[in-house]
Amino acid sequence: MKTRRRVIAALVLLVCLVIPGCRPGGSVTPTPTRAVTGQTSPVSDRFMTASQGKFMLAGHPYYFIGANFWQGMNLGVDGSSGNRNLLNQELDRLQQLGVTNLRLMAASEGPNTEPYRMVPALMESPGIYNESVFDGLDYLLYQMGLRNMKAVMVLNNYWQWSGGMAQYVSWHEKGPIPYPGDYGIFMSYVARFYACEECQTWYRNHIQTVINRTNSYNGQKYRDNPVIFSWELANEPRRFPIDWINDTASFIKSLDPNHMVTTGSEGTPPGERQNFILTHQGSGIDYATIHIWPGNWGWFNPGSPATYDNAERLSIQYFQTHAVEAVSLGKPLVLEEFGLARDWEPLHDIYNPNSPTTYRDRFYTAMFEQVSSAISLGETLAGANFWAWSGTARPGYPWIGDPPHETSGWYSVYNSDSSTLSIITEYTQKMAQLNK
Repeated sequence: MKTRRRVIAALVLLVCLVIPGCRPGGSVTPTPTRAVTGQTSPVSDRFMTASQGKFMLAGHPYYFIGANFWQGMNLGVDGSSGNRNLLNQELDRLQQLGVTNLRLMAASEGPNTEPYRMVPALMESPGIYNESVFDGLDYLLYQMGLRNMKAVMVLNNYWQWSGGMAQYVSWHEKGPIPYPGDYGIFMSYVARFYACEECQTWYRNHIQTVINRTNSYNGQKYRDNPVIFSWELANEPRRFPIDWINDTASFIKSLDPNHMVTTGSEGTPPGERQNFILTHQGSGIDYATIHIWPGNWGWFNPGSPATYDNAERLSIQYFQTHAVEAVSLGKPLVLEEFGLARDWEPLHDIYNPNSPTTYRDRFYTAMFEQVSSAISLGETLAGANFWAWSGTARPGYPWIGDPPHETSGWYSVYNSDSSTLSIITEYTQKMAQLNK
């Protein structure tokens, strides 16, 4: 029966090769049979590179509007904790919007009994993996390849919602995590990760496991898969020694010379002393990243719309400061996280999917326009990933766009947010024209 299924799958793929626009399975793609190791990928065997402040693919510049879709790995699980039909529908919808780049979690740490977590976790304890979650990541990357999408693979997290650095410290010290509450205490605890030799050994072992993973749906090792856009050291690392950035990047490059590496840094967020240029200056870092969060950083209060204009001004200033510094680095810059809450007025609730998106739409337009204008001026801007795609998911469903430690619905973009989706489409089309 397995042989017969493989023959049928091969015939379907052969037909699709000669029919423009064909993709096996249509909108709801059936689960493919496992591939024979060494089977070629459905996408061409080319890798993204960074050169002279641009991303290059097959000799041409590559610009993009992308999304944060951190939950994709877990949605891809073939079981009760995942939903593959929904995953395929969301990928189809993102493709229709013109989104070509997805930023994903390629790490989560257990135990599954801890609060604020992606459950089930990929790594339940050091070196012990939940194979069904890994298989979900395989499936996600396979389906992205069918849609000609690229994946930014995030390998760790400074924050608690996936376990992340705090969980590594907890494993080492065999004690509880001081969850926020008090972010000062929490952040000092997390920063112990960098000097913890055992934590670094576990982390590097995880990196090696992921990079050398063979995808069960196309037979390719991750390091050989051109669907992967880049490896990212962590989501929003803070308080790190620069040596950790450079040494970890060099370690990744020693395992995988095919793919780019970046940091996942916010830039220099308010209250922190991170040096954006030093963070991204090392030879192992191929491109720079920034995040912009006017609500989280105290610039915008949804309950006081009059704060919006100044919040937008500060956001643009933050963007432009880092854009100038990226030019001095000579490396591409990606605005890989930005978001804003829905409107909050007497008749609206910012967490309600039916609340308007007046200020969010203005903010998205402002940020996308900064990226587009910088590209047109020849600066080193290369793309943007909005936060975060929920699609048909709504509050109460675990794989909504807002991670587990945040109120469900805070920054989610839904399939019903027609005005926001129009803005996204406008700028994906602009990027598509630039790519031509």
